[in-house]
Amino acid sequence: MGRNFEELVAEAESVSVDGWDFSWLEGRASEERPSWGYQRRQAERLAEARAALDIQTGGGEVLAEAEKYPPTMVATESWPPNLVKATRLLHPRGVVVVADPDEPPLPFADEAFDLVTSRHPATIWWSEIARVLAPGGTYFAQHVGPASVFELVEYFLGPQPEARKGRDPETEAAEARAAGLEIVQSRTERLRMEFRDIGAVIYFLRKVIWMVPGFTVEQYRDRLRELHERIEAEGPFVAYSARTLVEARKPA
Repeated sequence: MGRNFEELVAEAESVSVDGWDFSWLEGRASEERPSWGYQRRQAERLAEARAALDIQTGGGEVLAEAEKYPPTMVATESWPPNLVKATRLLHPRGVVVVADPDEPPLPFADEAFDLVTSRHPATIWWSEIARVLAPGGTYFAQHVGPASVFELVEYFLGPQPEARKGRDPETEAAEARAAGLEIVQSRTERLRMEFRDIGAVIYFLRKVIWMVPGFTVEQYRDRLRELHERIEAEGPFVAYSARTLVEARKPA
């Protein structure tokens, strides 16, 4: 017999959601990974760069996986708990972590980097990316794609037809071109996610705060209880994340 609703809720409400590590969800939720292996491909590019910038690095977990950094390696982050975590993780390896509010301008000179990377940026300021890239430089990133995990979002918020249009890869590509960049590749995949208990749902929504803005257990307790009963009766709640691999180049 599984744990009851109140026990699962209490546990998921009390656990820390700092950083960008999702290991707490092991065995409780799963998500397919994109076929392209962003982390590995980012690391390959970092090993060959002269000066690189990782935008919105989170707790630095993804960047920390790279074996070799260029002589100049900088990361930006806006959220104070993540800044602390990224600094602890990356400073010992010579990476400078800069507090940046995710609003233009980026705090760097024009043409400062030959590589700019980002994994799941919340905001994408194409004109700033283009400005800080050196001629011939590359932007290489994995973006959240359109209507990602909207099965879960719309369970709590109802239909979101306008929000579904956001993060459209063709719109992003057009914005990149308008900023003076050339699109080298853009690929989107939809990936199966499973939430196996209501604690996993609560943890996910507490951590990924833009999914259901202002989410609290108290506000959505009735919907959470209904979803708990549905998972108990029917098995995991299934949703689909969307991921887009983007590579853009600044003309030489």
